[in-house]
Amino acid sequence: MIEQWFPNVNWDKMWQATGETLYMSAYSTVFTFIFGIGLGLLLFLTNPGQLWANKITNVFTGAFVNIFRSIPFIILIILLLPLTNLLIGSMRGPNAALPALIIGAAPFYGRMVLIALQEIDKGVIEAARSMGAKTSTIIFKVLLPESMPALVSGITVTSIALVGYTAMAGVIGAGGLGTLAYLEGFQRNRGDVTMMATILVLVIVFIIQFIGDFIVKRLDKR
Repeated sequence: MIEQWFPNVNWDKMWQATGETLYMSAYSTVFTFIFGIGLGLLLFLTNPGQLWANKITNVFTGAFVNIFRSIPFIILIILLLPLTNLLIGSMRGPNAALPALIIGAAPFYGRMVLIALQEIDKGVIEAARSMGAKTSTIIFKVLLPESMPALVSGITVTSIALVGYTAMAGVIGAGGLGTLAYLEGFQRNRGDVTMMATILVLVIVFIIQFIGDFIVKRLDKR
């Protein structure tokens, strides 16, 4: 039955493209989570009145975040081609898309981390400081645990955006469902290929959203 609805679909290519999309999305989400939290913490802690209050560091970090989260992803990919070639040794394939995906998404997520940290009750932080807690203790015992539901919600939104970014990464031959939909579907006028690729992308997005919502509900103690 499914072959009748999607007669032009090469299922081996479709599953390979799905695997490439999952690979790019998963790896970039992990590193975006790590670097984004780092950027968000740096922005928060260097604010006036915070533990690492430093106006110069705060301004430069904020400028970095604002610049890279404002550049359209398709342009960012092209700008980062020399860096990609230096790091990966190639400008094609799923691995070649990772630097652009991470650099494009980490600043966006870093800003979401900052917002989550700013929503923490200041009294909790002040109580920890008054008891002489070290900076590392405040970060890992107060800031991150208190903001974790918002952090998970933010990375869920970011990871869904990354699935969309992987489609645009096709301009450097990264592969994935977006590339397959364009090359095998649109350019060859095979609507069923484009439709199946779209369905699989939607399934991935729904699964990510479901997992993210489930984790947030488990973490949220309110």
